[in-house]
Amino acid sequence: MPQPLFLQNIIACIWDFDKTLIPGYMQQPLFAHYNVDSHKFWQEVNKLPEAYKNDGLELVASDTVYLNHILTYVKEGVFKNLNNAMLRKLGGQLKFHAGLPDFFNELKRYVRENSKYQQHEIQVENYIVSTGLLQMILGSKISPYIDGVWGCEFVENPPLPGFPGNSKQHKREQPNVVSQIAYALDNTTKTRAIFEINKGSSKIPDIEVNAKIPDEDRRVPFQNMIYVADGPSDIPVFSIVNRFGGRTFAVYQPGSKEEFSQVNSLQQQGRVQSFGEANYTKGSQTAMWIKNAVSEIAELIVANRERALGDKIGKPPRHLD
Repeated sequence: MPQPLFLQNIIACIWDFDKTLIPGYMQQPLFAHYNVDSHKFWQEVNKLPEAYKNDGLELVASDTVYLNHILTYVKEGVFKNLNNAMLRKLGGQLKFHAGLPDFFNELKRYVRENSKYQQHEIQVENYIVSTGLLQMILGSKISPYIDGVWGCEFVENPPLPGFPGNSKQHKREQPNVVSQIAYALDNTTKTRAIFEINKGSSKIPDIEVNAKIPDEDRRVPFQNMIYVADGPSDIPVFSIVNRFGGRTFAVYQPGSKEEFSQVNSLQQQGRVQSFGEANYTKGSQTAMWIKNAVSEIAELIVANRERALGDKIGKPPRHLD
């Protein structure tokens, strides 16, 4: 069976966030602001699934249980008056790996300045898919460079019972604070975001992610995707992108033997196609690999579109000998 001929001209670079774009975890500015020991916080989070099960729960989402613990810290006054505006402001303190955020624009510019690619109006879009806090990402200096972002969200003031008919208003004696989870993304449901990019529902809200859409009508074919992340927690997305012909790349913290061994193992297992240091400066292995992947996809788009045009127009008539 011949492979579908995709004529779509968008290349999606999809990025994990923690330890992929930044050296550590994005919650660090939050802990520093409230003078909380981050090591202690994460130790508590790691013990929560067992504690919940000891209380009689059968199922616990271990990837996102940290969100509940943040809300517990808010309720107990440790994260006093924490709200979405503060999370966004704290996001501005995040430090990125070398070469970022300029590398995001460099990828777009690389395609834009190639006349052959521009003849086919090929574009690069950058997306972030993270199990971290969306408001912190939006508050970071990389926000103006991205075309879409998925992350976890908090509700500050949930509607009262009887909503929307109940007109009773909240009586607040203090500023708005986060109190519920609005959206949670874990390592497996990250794949939903990938399908939303694939089908275009992230750009066209009327398209449901579960809608049946023929491959040739999807906005970004999987073979036009590049997924960059740091480790085993991204295996579900690596698997989807690899399976359908996209590119996968793992990064590790410069100088970390443990993380090098981890991503090296991922490549040996066929989970990723290549790996390199989390360094996106010009001339680095990682920057060159990603830029080369963009070029390979762009060349394939050009070839497919010109082939389709030739098939449609047909060859010109010629004289017989």
